[in-house]
Amino acid sequence: MAIEPTGLDPTAAAPVAIGQVTWQNIFEGLVAIDQNGKIIPQLAKSWTISADGLTYTFHLQDGVKFHDGEAFDASVAKFSLERARGADSINPQKRFFASIDHIETPDSNTLVLKLKQPTGSLIYWLAWPASVMVAPKSAADNKITPIGTGPFKFVSWAKGDRVQLKANPDYWNTSVNLGLTGATFRFISDPQAEAAALKSGDVDAFAEFLAPELMESFKGDDKLITVIGNTELKVVAGINNARKPFNEKRVRQALMMAIDRKTVIDGAWSGYGTAIGSHYTPNDPGYIDTTNVLPYDPPKAKALLAEAGYPNGFSFTIKTPQMAYAPRSAEIMQAMFAEIGVTMTIQPTEFPAKWVADVFKATDYDMTIVAHAEPMDIDIYARDPYYFNYKNPAFDEIMKTIQATSDLAAQNQLYGQAQTILAEDVPALPLFVMAKLGVWNKKLKGLWTNEPIPSIVLTDVRWQD
Repeated sequence: MAIEPTGLDPTAAAPVAIGQVTWQNIFEGLVAIDQNGKIIPQLAKSWTISADGLTYTFHLQDGVKFHDGEAFDASVAKFSLERARGADSINPQKRFFASIDHIETPDSNTLVLKLKQPTGSLIYWLAWPASVMVAPKSAADNKITPIGTGPFKFVSWAKGDRVQLKANPDYWNTSVNLGLTGATFRFISDPQAEAAALKSGDVDAFAEFLAPELMESFKGDDKLITVIGNTELKVVAGINNARKPFNEKRVRQALMMAIDRKTVIDGAWSGYGTAIGSHYTPNDPGYIDTTNVLPYDPPKAKALLAEAGYPNGFSFTIKTPQMAYAPRSAEIMQAMFAEIGVTMTIQPTEFPAKWVADVFKATDYDMTIVAHAEPMDIDIYARDPYYFNYKNPAFDEIMKTIQATSDLAAQNQLYGQAQTILAEDVPALPLFVMAKLGVWNKKLKGLWTNEPIPSIVLTDVRWQD
């Protein structure tokens, strides 16, 4: 992996790298997401939802134990969810559990969630890394010594170097035939060093290779295979909608029409990506192509600026985190904005600490650029507060209505309306979805090609020989 996790408890912090190491390897949830993005049973073998959408009844697996021998049952499931939603919860997705009114455990294998209002995405959210089950005895120490119910046990963590796992011989799911006796996650941040480690066989796989410009260098290597799949990584130029001139819709529309997304993808990510017109990917249910709502058209962009009162353009600063795609995208956008008379100054901003403090928390910025990794997170434009400082009651109402129904067809139609609003209103500049670039040993089978949720799931990984 290119990025080392800050801890090993996905229920206590947001960085994607935490879940990539631990989700489905060490920790499991009531339900899970498979590599096709489908919700599947896990620690809950089945569930029912009442007609009014207010009661969720989960029937749990028998005989499940945590790695330290503590039993998993309904009381432990209740503990996990109460911990995630409690007043002092530090769960990065605490909002997932906000609609739970109370939790009942009629017997050791039955968990009942009573909701305050229908929540159409609840089952999906329960499949996330932030919703994994943790045990009362070990939960407090999971950040450093994670103990779950999964197919792999934590062995050690050498900070700055590696995390080691070993197969769990007492894994509850007897239908799973593990192909690995263990696995090591190495942390190598330099792209050239990553490529060298792969070519030398020092590492067997980069499930998510973050240097697209080096992908060609693996062609012709008789030991390695390159794999291109889909992700949920939406590269978006976030805008501070509360600041002038970005509080003017025509200005935001003009900036969008000044951008040729294909050129951005070619220059920032070596052509490995899909252009998007809103904060939604082609993997997501109800996706519609909105890239032509505000197509590349510099003369129209310039006219829109003049209409908005900026015939001579304006100047602003973009704060760019150091991930490769961000400065590359910003430099291309800088040249495109110059064509319509807009001057953009690029200010490198250390990620995560400085970026989170300045942009995400203090909203002290004009524009930024970052890849949003959370699947189906279009609802961030309805969150208040959120770093875009965007407010649209019509959009907010659509998000509420989606949660009020569990009818998937109705949800998909509403998601289409939401995408259209964002494509026209441009509270952020949607650029592209990153492709999932994988490089691994040809004899290694079972790694996910696509990434419906950020993860490196080892359950089905095995050597061909």
